[in-house]
Amino acid sequence: MDAKEISLNEKQVKPVVDMLNDYLANYHIHYQKLRGCHWNIKGQNFFTLHIKFEELYTNAQLTIDEIAERVLTLGKPPHSRFADYIKESAIKEIDTIGMKDLDMVDAILDDMAKLIEMERELLEATDKASDDGTNDMVNRFMQFKEKNTWMLRSFAGKK
Repeated sequence: MDAKEISLNEKQVKPVVDMLNDYLANYHIHYQKLRGCHWNIKGQNFFTLHIKFEELYTNAQLTIDEIAERVLTLGKPPHSRFADYIKESAIKEIDTIGMKDLDMVDAILDDMAKLIEMERELLEATDKASDDGTNDMVNRFMQFKEKNTWMLRSFAGKK
């Protein structure tokens, strides 16, 4: 399948596909960070954050699948190697063992800020390519993170 089969211009959609693969790499690192936070959370906020991190990593897993399938829909293969994810991701791995609960929240908020920035760039690119399908998908993902950013910032007592 290629972009022409879904009435998109392949040349116009190429930057979108490249950005989606970068986005996919970042999401994989974010996902693994969420798993580490879920596994290694300790302290008074254990019950609250253990559940929240699980909710977020479950959502991230589904998001990763949708991103990869959208890349395929646009006619290209999605990245699928951790070596590529680590090399291409602006989001960096962290060691969550022994990390304080609110430091974990800050790390997740930093990831979400980077992902939202990428999403805004993707929305501009999808608009230029008349790629409404990707635009709708990314917009939905961004709204989820915007809401959870507010919730995590409120939890941490931030403005």
